[in-house]
Formats: sequence, structure tokens, C-alpha cells
Amino acid sequence: MTEHELAASGMRPLDGRAPLRWLASGWRDLWANPLPGLMHGVALAAFGALLLWLAHDQFWWLAGAFSGFLIVAPVLACGLYAVSRQAQQGRRMGCREVMGVWLSGDRRLIAFGLLLALAGTGWVLTSAGLITLWASAPVEKPADFLRHVVLAPAPGLFEVWLLLGALLAAPMFASSVVTLPLLMDTRLPLWMAIGESWRAVGSHPVVMAWWAALIAALVILGLATGLIGLVVVVPLLGHASWHAYVDLRRSGVIRVSQP
Repeated sequence: MTEHELAASGMRPLDGRAPLRWLASGWRDLWANPLPGLMHGVALAAFGALLLWLAHDQFWWLAGAFSGFLIVAPVLACGLYAVSRQAQQGRRMGCREVMGVWLSGDRRLIAFGLLLALAGTGWVLTSAGLITLWASAPVEKPADFLRHVVLAPAPGLFEVWLLLGALLAAPMFASSVVTLPLLMDTRLPLWMAIGESWRAVGSHPVVMAWWAALIAALVILGLATGLIGLVVVVPLLGHASWHAYVDLRRSGVIRVSQP
């Protein structure tokens, strides 16, 4: 749809305010039915704390565990998309129904989770190769990474590491930004859902880059609070991601013929 057609239909065009609307809608969904969302948040924060406790003194184990955790977390939040979908229909989901979503055995969700896990593994291996070749000393503990990469006297390694991470994160974001809500809402094959996700990013790159930046900022905030902030950040982003999908579909960016 063009902006003129959107205005005629009463729908708002996707502009820089859209991601803020998605967060506001997600916030309303969270507190209208807080128990499922907070259950997700507590579970993921506790799992993150367990990973931190098990691998706190081994940098590469820690990096791999947290990379996998952050990448696969959206799959684990699928129940929140269902909560928001039911809320739009005036219905309320309980924790038992949300658990049913987790245990549904949808092969598309399982396959996508495996693809994300493989992507995370690829990032960790690439990162390990870069740092092993470039760092002035072996990096085995988190303190080694801080000393020999972040605070290295000669600039270059940390900047290249960040740039490489951004280059790898961009296609992962484009592949997943609306894929999971789309899989939850339709019977679309996985490859088509990923294609629609790329279409959404390609049609509104500035808006979606702003949305990615907001997601990253909130996740960093959740991690910086000793994972406690994830209790709220996880369900907020889960609900907001559903509203992003709905907004993109209503605006005609996502073209799906199946109900």
C-alpha cells in the first residue's frame, strides 16, 4: 500500500514512531496479562544466570553459551506472540495454554531454532578465529578479553570484532524479525516466512534499523542489570514483536494469502 492508500484506510504509515508504538502496545499486553510474560522473563533470566555460573571463568564457553541464548531466546518466547494474538481477539491465555505452544512440536519452529543455533555457532567460531590470530596473548578468561581485546594498546582488533559482529547480526535480524510471529499466525513454509521477513526489512530499512537498535539497547540494559532486567525486557520485546508483525502485515508490507 502507498501512504495515500494507508491514510484512506485509516492505517498509519510505518515511520520512525512505529517501533515506539510497538513497544507501547507490548507494554500494554504485558501488564494486561502479566503472568505468562513474567514467567517467560524469569525462566530466561534464570537460564542465563545458570549459564553465567557454569562458564563464568571460561571466556569461549561463556561467549558461546550467551550467543546461543540470545539468538534462540526469540523461539522460546513464541508463547508471548500467542498471548498478544489472543488479546487482540479479546481473549486471555493462561500459563498452561502458553506451555502448550512450547510443546506443540511445530517442525518449522524447531527447524528455525536450529538454524539460529547454527548461526550463533558460526559467529562464535569466526570470532574465536579472529581473536586467536590477532590478539597479542591467548584469550581464555573474560578478563583476558577485556585486557587483550577491548583495552589493547594498539587499536584495531576490538573495532574489527564489533564490525564483524554487526555484519553477521544484520542478516540474522533480517531473517528473523517477523518470521516467528508469521509462523505462529499462518501455515506458511519456513523459507517463505524468512523471505517475508527480508521483504519487511528491505521495504523499510530505516524503520527496521531503528527497531533493531531499540531491541539491542533493551537487551543490553537487561544484561547490565545482572540479568534481572530480562524479566521485563523479554516479555516486552516478545509482545512488541507481535505488534510489529501485525503492523507490517496490515500495511501491506507482508503479503500472505493464508489465514
